[in-house]
Amino acid sequence: MTEPAPPRHPQLAVSAAIFRDGEIMLVRRARSPAKGVYTLPGGRVEFGESLHDAVAREVMEETGLTIAIIGLAGWREVLPASHGGKGGGGHYLILPFAARWRAGEPTLNDELDDVQWRVPDALDGLTLTDGLPDIIAAAKALL
Repeated sequence: MTEPAPPRHPQLAVSAAIFRDGEIMLVRRARSPAKGVYTLPGGRVEFGESLHDAVAREVMEETGLTIAIIGLAGWREVLPASHGGKGGGGHYLILPFAARWRAGEPTLNDELDDVQWRVPDALDGLTLTDGLPDIIAAAKALL
């Protein structure tokens, strides 16, 4: 079976910089194109879904956590490799939100294979998505 062709337009996605007790939660992707890379939990916004609903749903689906959304912490664009980007075939506009942990302990789905709570200034040794330290700093400033 052949894989479907990637969409011919950008996909809208959200993520959450979740803080608890002075630490931020990072998750490691278990699948390509970002396999082995630590990032923020998140995913695509569904048609008709608000951004806040999307980020809360994606965090719940990926980690089992309930969060309180604080505000928008910036944006990131991932371009397909054919247009100079490092990503696979997709073009994504990602809107990261600052959030506070409310309830639950991380329970990962099949998209993730590790979770770590880290002090935002102690991310050395981890392979991170491009621009993640800047997004974390912007999110922390909103708390």
